[in-house]
Amino acid sequence: MIYTWPSPAKINLFLYVTGIRSDGYHYIQSLFQFLNYGDTLKIIPNKKGTIELFTRNNSLLNIKNSIITAAELLKEKALYYGRRKNSNFGAKIFLNKKIPIGSGLGGGSSNAATTLIVLNSLWKIKFTLKELATLSLKIGSDIPAFIMGNTTIVEGIGEILHPINRKEKWYLIVYPNIPILTKDIFSSYSVKKNTTKKPINFLLKSQFHNDFENIVKKNKKIKKLISMLSLYAPSRITGTGSCIFAEFNDEKSAQKIYSLLPCNVQGFITKSVNVSPLHRAFYKKNMQFF
Repeated sequence: MIYTWPSPAKINLFLYVTGIRSDGYHYIQSLFQFLNYGDTLKIIPNKKGTIELFTRNNSLLNIKNSIITAAELLKEKALYYGRRKNSNFGAKIFLNKKIPIGSGLGGGSSNAATTLIVLNSLWKIKFTLKELATLSLKIGSDIPAFIMGNTTIVEGIGEILHPINRKEKWYLIVYPNIPILTKDIFSSYSVKKNTTKKPINFLLKSQFHNDFENIVKKNKKIKKLISMLSLYAPSRITGTGSCIFAEFNDEKSAQKIYSLLPCNVQGFITKSVNVSPLHRAFYKKNMQFF
């Protein structure tokens, strides 16, 4: 049976840089919150051994996109460890893209995570979620959190996860039609000498902040939108992208502010969830992660 699988968006309720490695990777502490909104993937396995991606977004149709990279990496590891001998691992993958590129909502990482989890099941190669999370670090630092599938505090370079539960809120997500590349933001950020890792309890009780916001706010349009939304609700950027989120206790309040947005920006309203929509889809279909 063929299913369509969620590839959810996320927001970073806070994001702090605590150091930098010699190879350029940044150590972080971040609160990673799933949204009930995102892309979808339809994945059909085949025995031809070929992996193909189909999507209306032509800019994603190259071998370096996260979906093909994830599928090829999983195939390579499955063959190396002999999970199924004499098998040709292949798939046709159809992507319906809703998460804006360069928005900070984690679309590429989420697509990779969904690809790894679904193909792991369809190919019957039985890697555990922890094994998939470790493997995914070769592609991107946000992917382990998507794979494990819970609201979580992320530390290290993305490999240390502390699952938590938070009250589910409503969010107005605003995309100003400005894609921002993660590598550009990281290259512009200077780690402060007195920056230190904080205890989790301290982080959860303190006022949330994103260390990259001052860099992103150099764009006047983004700065103006943050200022406007902050008049009505706590608002800041997510990740290292251009999307701004405003937090509300109910949908009606979010709808009211949504109606005030300028016509030259995109936006949507969604609710946060403590369990990834992808994980909930697996439970609903009585499928196993292994």
